[in-house]
Amino acid sequence: MMNEPLLQIELPGVRKIKSGKVREMFDLGDRLLLAATDRISAFDCIMPNGIPRKGEVLTQISFFWFDRFASMTPNHLLARADDPLPPLLRPFAAQLAGRSMIVKKARPLAIECVVRGYLAGSGWQEYRKRQTVCGIKLPAGLQEASELPEPIFTPATKAETGHDENISFEQAAQIVGAGVAEQARASSLKIYAAAREYARERGIIIADTKFEFGLFNDEMILIDEVLTPDSSRFWPADEYQPGRSQPSFDKQFVRDYLETLAWNKTPPAPALPPEVVGKTQAKYLEAYQRLTGRSL
Repeated sequence: MMNEPLLQIELPGVRKIKSGKVREMFDLGDRLLLAATDRISAFDCIMPNGIPRKGEVLTQISFFWFDRFASMTPNHLLARADDPLPPLLRPFAAQLAGRSMIVKKARPLAIECVVRGYLAGSGWQEYRKRQTVCGIKLPAGLQEASELPEPIFTPATKAETGHDENISFEQAAQIVGAGVAEQARASSLKIYAAAREYARERGIIIADTKFEFGLFNDEMILIDEVLTPDSSRFWPADEYQPGRSQPSFDKQFVRDYLETLAWNKTPPAPALPPEVVGKTQAKYLEAYQRLTGRSL
């Protein structure tokens, strides 16, 4: 059933400190509230209509992975998915149901921690020009969507607007410090390897993903969202075929539709028709079901 998408989250009396493309961040004093809307963006533009329940999918997939990898790396969660809301937030329970997280106030690293296991996106574009990805030399003869000999850590800068910019590991070390960069790389590769193996058994190839880490009490912890269709490329394993663009579990229907329009990819973005919204919602829900074994 298609509910109306939740595009804005306002909590009167609770201070909003940041509004991203999808998430809203609120200050709870000694902790933060992250709430995921149903907004969807493509080509760095937020669409005027969203994907119903998308925020729930992103939040619940993240809870699943945070829980699964808790023994591997500490994270920012202060409450579990089914914990009751604190009294301050209970008046907003209907708005926040399934799409909110109460988390530690960590200081985010100033780099994105990207791991690539397959050649796609900006990595494929760079490889075609220079046979490298973020300066890492790769074997000759790889195709679009080829599996890499081993996963690689390819950090990026954080852009408030527009695209993040790929950087070398040496540049990342200059930004956050060599020790922190080494730790971020090791944790990112370790989590990706475990998640990729788990997802592959459930029919999903995690081609690449982006992790966020932060510092809390001088400890590096995993923050933000983890291994969702918004922060990763999820491909259906049974349709995988190197040498071409792959079908995916994310915004593919949205991007494909927008490519058919005479739209210059600058705001304002066009509204998405019901069939595109419906197909996209089905893919997000399917990703959740495959990964967790549960229906949302």
